[in-house]
Amino acid sequence: MSSSLKESGLFIVDADSHWSEPPDLFTRRAPEAYRDRVPRVADVDGTPMWIFDGKPVGRFSAAGVIGRDGRKEAADIALHHWTVDQVHVGAYDPQVRLGVLDECGIDAQIIFPSTIGLGGQDLGAASDPALTRLSVEIYNDAMAEIQSDSNNRLLPLPLMPAWDVDLCVREARRVHALGARGVNMTSDPQDLGAPDLANRAWDPFWEVCTELRLPVHFHIGASVTTMTFYGKYPWESHSSNTKLAIGGTLLFIGNARVVTNLILSGIFDRHPGLKTVSVESGVGWIPFILEALDYEMSENAPEELAALSKAPSEYFRSNIYATFWFEKNRNKLPALIEAVGEDNILFETDFPHPTCLYPNPLETVAPKLATLAPETRAKILGENARKLYRL
Repeated sequence: MSSSLKESGLFIVDADSHWSEPPDLFTRRAPEAYRDRVPRVADVDGTPMWIFDGKPVGRFSAAGVIGRDGRKEAADIALHHWTVDQVHVGAYDPQVRLGVLDECGIDAQIIFPSTIGLGGQDLGAASDPALTRLSVEIYNDAMAEIQSDSNNRLLPLPLMPAWDVDLCVREARRVHALGARGVNMTSDPQDLGAPDLANRAWDPFWEVCTELRLPVHFHIGASVTTMTFYGKYPWESHSSNTKLAIGGTLLFIGNARVVTNLILSGIFDRHPGLKTVSVESGVGWIPFILEALDYEMSENAPEELAALSKAPSEYFRSNIYATFWFEKNRNKLPALIEAVGEDNILFETDFPHPTCLYPNPLETVAPKLATLAPETRAKILGENARKLYRL
């Protein structure tokens, strides 16, 4: 069936993949006066680290588990010991990545960062406003070039300077002019000194994203807060591999926090055309969380519930998307799709991260999707994304 997915002419979009950022991503583009202050890679006590304005802000690694030979390596080894020289060249080379798309039968791909923070949150670590702004613009300009050079097959989402609402509005307009089809946002800008996203101070940002048809993406682990929790989820006595599995599992569910906060903030009443995406979170948890949200609000916050224009669960279908890839229960999949909404689910591979569907993503999902109507299958595999990203 996997071959028939392409032979039938379906348009396939991978709505979540990642870069292994090259160590000179910022330094090769920075003005000379800033070259030693923008993010760069240096050894710190035997560990390669991103250094931003003289301070370590995060570990630098290959950030992938697919090797040069196309085979998967154990996550603990690959993520903690591999160099960029060992990871698949398509993890960081756009031209080779296009070959990966062709190999996998994918027409277009949305791409997120890895080691600078899944929501770019590490770029808010410097205290110099000019330096932080420059670093975000360097990243976004580089991603816009990749998108243009790939003829809109590779769409790396630009990062937002989440520590400043006005800068986010400005940058959203700037990247839209460069061709961006969405933006990547941290879920917790309060970590970086800005108001939290429920604060109405963010309304100008939601307004411009609605106006310019820029869906706002919230990747799992896309904030200082969520990654702090990631380190605390496993009990210390577990092995390192088990800790990775526990952390990864609970990061998926962690986006329930983002979805519920978005829904109850009133954002979608004030900006009904705004689209948001819960990235790399799966979909199986969504029906329960929406049902629980309706119940909890009716029990504990009836006045606040009455202030919303509709039941909390109804906002998902009108304003939120989520990505699907590894979930296997094909017998329950039709009911799950009905509960979440066939127009609100996107397909992803997560290449080249530990849970990725590689080397045969379509072959992997074909048996699951076989239980769905052809038009539903087409929507999930690409048509929903084609509409959302204006492809």
